[in-house]
Amino acid sequence: MCCVIAIARHNLHSRLRSVLTFFARSGVGVGSSEALTQRVWGQFMRYRRTDAAGASYFFTVVTFRRQPIFAETRAVEMLERAIQRVQGRRPFVLEAQVVLPDHLHALWTLPEDDSDYATRWRLIKEAFTREYVPAFGLVWHDERRRARGEQTVWQRRYWEHLIRDDRDFIAHLEYIHLNPVRHGLVSAPRDWLHSTFLKWVANGSYDLTWGADAPVSLPAWAGRE
Repeated sequence: MCCVIAIARHNLHSRLRSVLTFFARSGVGVGSSEALTQRVWGQFMRYRRTDAAGASYFFTVVTFRRQPIFAETRAVEMLERAIQRVQGRRPFVLEAQVVLPDHLHALWTLPEDDSDYATRWRLIKEAFTREYVPAFGLVWHDERRRARGEQTVWQRRYWEHLIRDDRDFIAHLEYIHLNPVRHGLVSAPRDWLHSTFLKWVANGSYDLTWGADAPVSLPAWAGRE
């Protein structure tokens, strides 16, 4: 299973590097010119299967009442450990992620025979909460949640979006890496520590100055806060 994921990821990244290089040389983002985008994606478009198994997803996960719990670096490290533990039990590819003080965005690819992202998120939230609460305590107390055995760490629901094609993938990839800039936390994606941006720079998909030296336009439909 892991070999299948690795091969699929290599093929995906090869295509994405080609497309991202084209946009970088053109000086535009994936959403900057609709006419240009249509021409490029006529060459690179590859639709994913209509069933969800083996697909990629974009997620927005929010803390309870937007508490800025991830302003603490230790809390971000706890989250990273929780994700790694769950990946060990239920593999998936963490394509991209950014963790902001009160929410996070992530882009996952699931194994070919698997569509169960819900269990993975439940396990990640539970693992994080078990480590976080003894260390930091709870700011909010909700009696209804307590009666159900729930902690006031995470918002109960989250947003998920099934990635339809490569253009959709790149739009959400760029949304993730631009998010700290859009929130006014930094002036360039490279300056935000809790992001996978530098990993994508290292594999040659982005230039280090991307998102800083020129504005990047995203499609209006990309992402969700």
